[in-house]
Amino acid sequence: MAAPSAPDAPRPADLDTGTLSLLAGFAAADLVQAALAREGFGDLRFSHGYVFQQLVAADPTVGDLAAALGMTQQGASKAVAELEGLGYTERVPDPRDARVRRVRLTPRGRAAVEAARRARADLEDRLARRWGAGRLAEVRELLAGLLEETGGADAVRRRQVLPPR
Repeated sequence: MAAPSAPDAPRPADLDTGTLSLLAGFAAADLVQAALAREGFGDLRFSHGYVFQQLVAADPTVGDLAAALGMTQQGASKAVAELEGLGYTERVPDPRDARVRRVRLTPRGRAAVEAARRARADLEDRLARRWGAGRLAEVRELLAGLLEETGGADAVRRRQVLPPR
């Protein structure tokens, strides 16, 4: 049962589209985080996802990672060291130049990616059951249009979604 609200409290439907989509996204992210915790990945934070997105399809250097995330090399190295300490990433020699170290996901890191994908798929299934697949497709189309309109779609295509400034 939902908590009672104040008489003058806004209804979610009264919010502007940007705020409403942002808050819905935060709520969906919280559901994914809870699912990750249930599967043994409770030490991951939302912010780790920005690093993970760079490691899913490539094994960058720390410098490459820093450039992709718009941060300093020191900041990227700190993030990688934290994820290394948690068992999600490792630094390995470049196959062509052993002096160069690359960052990659460990099997635990890949398992966390799969767990997050399952959690997002479960949410999609839940929404499709609630609204119907056609209506969910319309919602997704509208949100994708909002992302295009606000300039965020290119970052998604490049896997370079950055934290809010």
